[in-house]
Amino acid sequence: MRPAPSALDEAPELELIQTLRRSLRDPEPISLLMTVSGLLSVLDERTADPFDRTPGTASVASLVESFIDIEFAETTAALTVMAALVADEQLVPRIDREISVRRQPMPAWLRGLREARPEPEVWFLSHVLGDGDDYLIGVTLPNGEAFAALVYIDHNLGTVVKDAFVAPVTLVVMVEKMRRSIDSHTQTLVPVDARDARAAIEQAIAVSSMQYPRTETETWPLCRPLVEWICRMLPSGGTAPALREWSEAALDEIARDFFASEFSLGLDGPDDADIMQSLLWFGSGYCGSDPLRWSPVNVEILLVDWVPRKIMADVDFLARIPTVLRAFIRHCHAERGISRELTEETIAFVARWEPEYQRTIRSARRQGPQALLAAMGVMTPEALYDDAYVLSILDARVGGRDQLMSLDATPLPDEPFKWAGIPDDIRPVVQVMLDECDRVATELLDAEYRTVMRRLLSRAAVGDSSVFRRKASPVRGAAAVAWLAFRANDDIEYRDIRIQDLLAGFGVAGSVTQRADSFLRALGINPHDRFGRPDLGAPDLLTGPVRTQIIARRDRVLGP
Repeated sequence: MRPAPSALDEAPELELIQTLRRSLRDPEPISLLMTVSGLLSVLDERTADPFDRTPGTASVASLVESFIDIEFAETTAALTVMAALVADEQLVPRIDREISVRRQPMPAWLRGLREARPEPEVWFLSHVLGDGDDYLIGVTLPNGEAFAALVYIDHNLGTVVKDAFVAPVTLVVMVEKMRRSIDSHTQTLVPVDARDARAAIEQAIAVSSMQYPRTETETWPLCRPLVEWICRMLPSGGTAPALREWSEAALDEIARDFFASEFSLGLDGPDDADIMQSLLWFGSGYCGSDPLRWSPVNVEILLVDWVPRKIMADVDFLARIPTVLRAFIRHCHAERGISRELTEETIAFVARWEPEYQRTIRSARRQGPQALLAAMGVMTPEALYDDAYVLSILDARVGGRDQLMSLDATPLPDEPFKWAGIPDDIRPVVQVMLDECDRVATELLDAEYRTVMRRLLSRAAVGDSSVFRRKASPVRGAAAVAWLAFRANDDIEYRDIRIQDLLAGFGVAGSVTQRADSFLRALGINPHDRFGRPDLGAPDLLTGPVRTQIIARRDRVLGP
């Protein structure tokens, strides 16, 4: 039985109810929106520590149920906001049914929240040094209330959302404020295709959710549900900017151009060519994957973290890196037409961090995986290769210790697709996905991968048929199935095939991780319960060569 309103002061959720009450009474709608967005963010699976295996009881669903059980104006208001912000196809109807029977009066803006419309223009702010980009998006409610969000995507951290906020102003006002505050010589503010902006923001959110440790600010990721709500109103079908894959030939050409330029004069040391290869490795694989892009920020990352942690070489080699770096920065900035002022500012950061860098390379330090995991606070370097830890990783890949101990390397059979248990209404969609997976397996991979993709597709369709009823491209869905199969196997036999090549086989560009996450859920796997490679926990979804690798590693740990 629901408590009467007079029981408000006795409710165990008193503090939360009072917070909602203050937000509801605030004349600015953003107060309630941010309060509910913050609650949803805290309970979001993506916010959880991926290394904390302690079972949790709090969830968005449990919060919704608690608000349904307590019928106050405050919980009605919160549920109304949740109905808009939550993207759960099963939870939203549950909320809607409850709201439909409640009679507490709500502000006009709140009643019209589901009829909000996005501003047709989206704005894009970039800087000539390319450390990151800002997207400005806006939404207007039927009663005229307006909000604008600024989302900052950082390329140095891996093209992730580093910060975002939502303000109670129109998009026009935010754009004008931004225009007055930027440096027109180094920054550009222009309209951008709304579809591509949505794709870029959603992809950056997905990537940032998989990173650990995660970046947090006063407003991010608290405003993530609110930002995602605005993004979902934007038209779909866009393409997020893809990181360029640099071939060895292209990187060699950059090195040749540099050593043929005036900026390389005096660089005739025995290690300079190898140092250049290290700089190109960093530039092409980290901080936005652009070896010609140098800024004060990625100079700091290179000298303070990356080189001391990644490059295992003698001190003489390491000590020479800042010298080559200064010359290479001047060459790159000249190639890109960067102003002399920004070039000197970037060079100054080499000088700023070099003393610390020189001390670090001459001292005992952790390197490789140990340094990374120790910096993350996940485990001590001594525990990194602990036998129990290695076995736990192998267990996760195959579904448990029993499966690991009985594992064999017999190649997977070229078996037909299993239609049993798949509802008739989704069979046409499944057929399109099956045909695409089979085609790409034949063109790029092999019969074992065809079987893996067939099994994945069949099990997902049986596990949750609703995933296949959504208005989404079946070809992109097929690409997501292939992505899962390829990433889960992590096969050295196909290391020459890049993820971009695999997706291109389907005619797909950009990220398919969100679609892949829906298939993981259909398989009963929490997509956020992973760090890096998705573990499917089934040996019959691993190819023979991959199981051979796992067996070899198991035997090295256990011994004869």
